[in-house]
Amino acid sequence: MSVAEPRRIVLFRHAKADWPQVTDHERPLADRGRKDAAVAGLKLADTGIRFDLALCSSATRTRETWKLAVHEFPHRPKTVYEERIYEASPGELIALLNETPDDAHHVILIGHNPGVKGLADILAGSAEGDARERMNTRGFPAAAFAVLSFDGSWKTLEPGVATLVDYWAPTD
Repeated sequence: MSVAEPRRIVLFRHAKADWPQVTDHERPLADRGRKDAAVAGLKLADTGIRFDLALCSSATRTRETWKLAVHEFPHRPKTVYEERIYEASPGELIALLNETPDDAHHVILIGHNPGVKGLADILAGSAEGDARERMNTRGFPAAAFAVLSFDGSWKTLEPGVATLVDYWAPTD
């Protein structure tokens, strides 16, 4: 990464989960979720971002989403399953990202709403093209992702410093 190249953070919401008789943390993906996770993986691969690190919630549905999505990538990043992502607020997610080593230039965080959507809103001080309009119109449905960029170290990541570069959500 050159000095001038911005860091990338992708906020990726888990795909559609099923509602069997298990705890919320252990909910698996529904059939639709498995399909959407793979499609999201293809769309993420199409961004051309070579992720250095994946931070994934420890919940079953996020782990399953990540496993299906990363299968579509040409390069598998180091993956850390992080319990603190489950039920995290945007502020807690920023604190977690602030701990990211600076040798990780491009990071994907696989998590849950409302934290992921809230974090995208809070970080994006600006947006390219119609990315913010698309995100605001669609919300942050299951399997959606937002691509943000910012300059500086992970310790400097704070509200408003990023640019929302892209947004994608599966069709209904």
